[in-house]
Amino acid sequence: MKNPPVAGRFAPTALMLGNLVTGCSVLAPAGMLPELAGGLDVSIHAAGLLITFGAVTLCIGSPLTAWLTSRIERRTLLSATLAVLALGNLASAFAPDYTSLLVIRLVMLAVGALYTPQAAGTAALIVPAERRGSTIAYVFLGWSLAAAVGLPLITFIASRYGWRAAYGEIGVLGCLSFVLLLLRLPAGLQGVPVDLKTWGEVGRDTTILLLLAITMLHMSGQFVIFTYMGPLLNKLTGAGPDAIGTVFALYGICGFLGVVIATRIVDTWGPYRTSLLFTCLLLAGVTGWAIGAGTLAFMTCGVAIWGLGFASTNSMQQVRLVAAAPSLASATVALNTSVLYIGQAVGSAIGGLLFARGLLHTLGFVAVGFVALALILVVLTRPQQAAATA
Repeated sequence: MKNPPVAGRFAPTALMLGNLVTGCSVLAPAGMLPELAGGLDVSIHAAGLLITFGAVTLCIGSPLTAWLTSRIERRTLLSATLAVLALGNLASAFAPDYTSLLVIRLVMLAVGALYTPQAAGTAALIVPAERRGSTIAYVFLGWSLAAAVGLPLITFIASRYGWRAAYGEIGVLGCLSFVLLLLRLPAGLQGVPVDLKTWGEVGRDTTILLLLAITMLHMSGQFVIFTYMGPLLNKLTGAGPDAIGTVFALYGICGFLGVVIATRIVDTWGPYRTSLLFTCLLLAGVTGWAIGAGTLAFMTCGVAIWGLGFASTNSMQQVRLVAAAPSLASATVALNTSVLYIGQAVGSAIGGLLFARGLLHTLGFVAVGFVALALILVVLTRPQQAAATA
């Protein structure tokens, strides 16, 4: 199949900015839990369920929408998805109560679930094979920017102007990203259709299943803490909104740096070694948080190290899945995004239960356990070629 003309570096950039909008849409409640709880007259645990229920919707929606939409031209599909995300966030700004906000969020994310996996698959279509790994990692910079810039801005705006203004900010950004994607992404891009036979082939591939388990485990570990990071910092150290926003910014900036480094080294190091490096950093950072809980400086240092690994580990998972079975990439990338959201749902649910019971220090050690299991599986999925040359 011949690819249509490619719009240079701007097409990957348009895809990356769409991930920024998606990341902000998914992560937004974490940056303003106290404001949501106060404004909607619910507990912080209930506000955190916006992330948990949203993640459940995303994990179901990602493979389902990949199957239902795999024959739709990519620019049409991705731009329509961004339009729904933009309108959903604008509607959230006017939600009259908690139930309305939850319903809007679930509908918005049910459609938005397809953006990240389809953006990764589309990135693979518009660059040569030798640049595929670095381009997919670049597209995932959008998620790093969502944490580096989006979450601190959400925390800043929500603490001063309210949670409705924060949702409005994301909606406007979504509108701008929608226009850019229409202008920059080439028309006529078609991926490999996903059918039931494809899912069967994925289910019989042990390596793919182990790679998917890695994603679920490391995301579960991170979201045990991340969902309630703001309230945890407040309760354990007395940090206010500005200090919490600074920690979110440091987390995101380090995440951005991590993906930049991963993008630079993956084509020479290979996805396995790159993945191993950043999973180790992830474990070191979460361990630092757990051990240093109660001291802002130690917790902040842990967040910085953790940040280096949080987005780069997932982008490397996408690259490893594409490399493991290129013909199944449409399905495996969608499934990876699905289990990523399963991890978010599991982690945020466990974190919420522990938070509600006042077991604030325990959250960190539960997170360490999940990430340690992920690292063990990374080692177990070492490619034969890498083992032979090491």
